[in-house]
Amino acid sequence: MKALLASSLGLVCFLTTATVALAADPGTEDPNNWPLYNRTANAWRYSPLDQINKDNVSKLSVSWIAHGGDITMGIQQTPIVIDGVIYSITSGNRVAALDGKTGQQIWSFEPKLDPLTKKVLFAPYSRGVAVGHGMVFIGTVDGRGIALDQKTGKEKWQVQLTDFTNCHGCNFTSPPVVAGDILTFGSTAGELATQGKIYGVEAATGKKVWEFNTIKEDPKSWPGQSGRYGGGGAWMPGTYDAKTDTVFYGTGNPGKDFDASDRKGDNLYTDSVVALEAKTGKLKWYRQEIPHDVWDFDSPYEVLQFTKDGKDLIVHMNKSGYVFVLDKNNGNIDNIWPISDLKNFVKDIDPKTGELIGRVELTMNKETLICPSTFGGRSWNSGAYNPKTGLWYNNVLDFCNYLKPIEQKEDPKDYGTGHTGSNDFGRLVMAPDGRKPGQLSANDPFTGKQKWSYAMDVPGFSCVLTTAGGLVFNGDPMGKLQAFDAETGKVLWSFNTGSGMRGGLVTYAVDGEQYILVPSGWGSYAALLMPALLPQLEKVPAASTLIAFKISK
Repeated sequence: MKALLASSLGLVCFLTTATVALAADPGTEDPNNWPLYNRTANAWRYSPLDQINKDNVSKLSVSWIAHGGDITMGIQQTPIVIDGVIYSITSGNRVAALDGKTGQQIWSFEPKLDPLTKKVLFAPYSRGVAVGHGMVFIGTVDGRGIALDQKTGKEKWQVQLTDFTNCHGCNFTSPPVVAGDILTFGSTAGELATQGKIYGVEAATGKKVWEFNTIKEDPKSWPGQSGRYGGGGAWMPGTYDAKTDTVFYGTGNPGKDFDASDRKGDNLYTDSVVALEAKTGKLKWYRQEIPHDVWDFDSPYEVLQFTKDGKDLIVHMNKSGYVFVLDKNNGNIDNIWPISDLKNFVKDIDPKTGELIGRVELTMNKETLICPSTFGGRSWNSGAYNPKTGLWYNNVLDFCNYLKPIEQKEDPKDYGTGHTGSNDFGRLVMAPDGRKPGQLSANDPFTGKQKWSYAMDVPGFSCVLTTAGGLVFNGDPMGKLQAFDAETGKVLWSFNTGSGMRGGLVTYAVDGEQYILVPSGWGSYAALLMPALLPQLEKVPAASTLIAFKISK
């Protein structure tokens, strides 16, 4: 194993065709690796590798398959790949390092979790790890941060960041962000009786240095005691801007989700983008996208960074399906546009002021049709931006639901009890106009202009991947993996992975060969709730598998 480890970590990656053309362009650094959750700090999910391209993608074949152990809730990770080594995490926070050429395991680590995790609403899945400072970092489903030696997998430190035994929303389902010498961890909350926090931790030691409460202490925003269990949180990885030492997070929804009778305010800082100084946790600015949310339209999605026409901008979507183009330095609005015309919760959002125009409020004990559904106009799975085409590719969810708020009688502080003001997350229904329930959409990220779309009988729930080879890769819950022409949307290749895709597709190169790496294993709450809309999803096989593809010779 030591010999294998040494050779794996010492791999020299070189591509004759795939690393030259775009090495100096933004978002194309470190071409052979996938070192961050969204590959680069601008969160584009774009790779400059082009050895696999439109001309030869039809020759893709399986190179190796690795199994991840426990299949509970499927596999939701985006793998990290550095110098030919893959860092993977599966259910129960099991971490493994794999050889990128063979899939052979180099080391593994599995923490002993608090038995209470069996009762937690959001467990036991994880969406990834972070790597830096010679360590692999994870956030656990029992509220800890853990650092492992990158070479051996041995534990370096651990810290209990949340009061897990007294708070069943105080856990982590996503990796931390490496923000210089600081790690930032965002906790779940939203549907749970808690106040979601973001934590700053010394990467070297695990010492907690700050915490930011996503529930603002303000009686105008949270009257009475409503903020005590206000939800919020930041349950997806943020984006770090090293130039300004700023970490950007999208935050979760307020609680109770659908019964807002006791929280008559804007409910800051829920459903917002917050810009925090990484060293101190100080709030630099915020932009609340959905004030006083009653539809479960939270905002913990990726924050893309751009420089356009001399302006530093961020592009960010929330569950409403509206995309916010903001000034990166202060959060001022540049533009707002909807990714789909299937929307009725508002008539529109003012593209200059952000005002929600013509809100549809919910009535207690009565069903109200709301579009998009609580899964969002897009789920949490990231889109991908290709600088060659200027297009941003996203899995759009074109279906609705009926929401019925009720007086909640169960104590929301009890483990495994949601703080939603309802019996469920809504009764899912197809769009009233009969359209297909999903589409892969290619849009200008700044204006929203659509270049092409691909309608889907089963909507996509994987993170999208795009490459300099002129390709877009996408996966669906039935196990269909497809490669599209990035310019036209034409399907160029298809493969059945055996189970649905909910995680992140990535690409990397080892010894001059480019690989496409695909997590296959349908899971998450989508797997539990979507069969009510699409019965064919009831029988999708469970799995926890990594499948690597390369061009067959």
